[in-house]
Amino acid sequence: MDEKQLSMRLAKAASYVPKKARLADIGSDHAYLPCALTLNQQIDFAIAGEVVIGPFQTAKDQVERLNLTNKIDVRLGNGLDVLTIEDEITAITICGMGGSLIASILENGVQKNQLSGKERLILQPNIGEYTLRNWLMHHSYEIIAEELIEEDQKKYEIIVAEKSEKKQNYSNQDLKYGVFLKNTPSAIFIEKWKSELEKSRTILASLKKSSTDQSEKIQQVEREIKEIEELIQ
Repeated sequence: MDEKQLSMRLAKAASYVPKKARLADIGSDHAYLPCALTLNQQIDFAIAGEVVIGPFQTAKDQVERLNLTNKIDVRLGNGLDVLTIEDEITAITICGMGGSLIASILENGVQKNQLSGKERLILQPNIGEYTLRNWLMHHSYEIIAEELIEEDQKKYEIIVAEKSEKKQNYSNQDLKYGVFLKNTPSAIFIEKWKSELEKSRTILASLKKSSTDQSEKIQQVEREIKEIEELIQ
């Protein structure tokens, strides 16, 4: 892989990192993202955080091989534990994890005062987007951008958020389908929710065959089906 070139999903995440940022990339996967941004002179400094010794060593080797040790600090630790206030981080990227895991990493960061509130969060959950948006809303983070992309037949959502003075009030639909994504449904968005629609229809069919009373669950799934149909028609 050309060190200045990223996979499509990482390149999309990178595009939301502000110029001259001091970046923390959590779960850094070979430190690809901070290395590319540093080589392209997009950021001033980066921390690549890894919780497992193997990937930590791989990231460290990559940074040393590219002579970027003065710009990228590879650290071993759980989530935001790798950060200190002195790092003056202005952007945090967490890519390729479940939304619940990303939310718990951020929650631990809040509990331990590792988030100053000045950081832009660039998050890429591969599942559990609802949980993540819900966490952001309850911690007064405003979602300022979203993208849905497809790479290697997998769909990834990118959620970009910044701390706000105001309390955020997102609807259930915003949390589920995306604050921006649902307003201008792309072909990938429609494909994603068509697939979810088929799953819901299968669940409904099996509920209707059940020998026990499933009327409440049936109503819930029927509501979900109607909601998705209205969204993608």
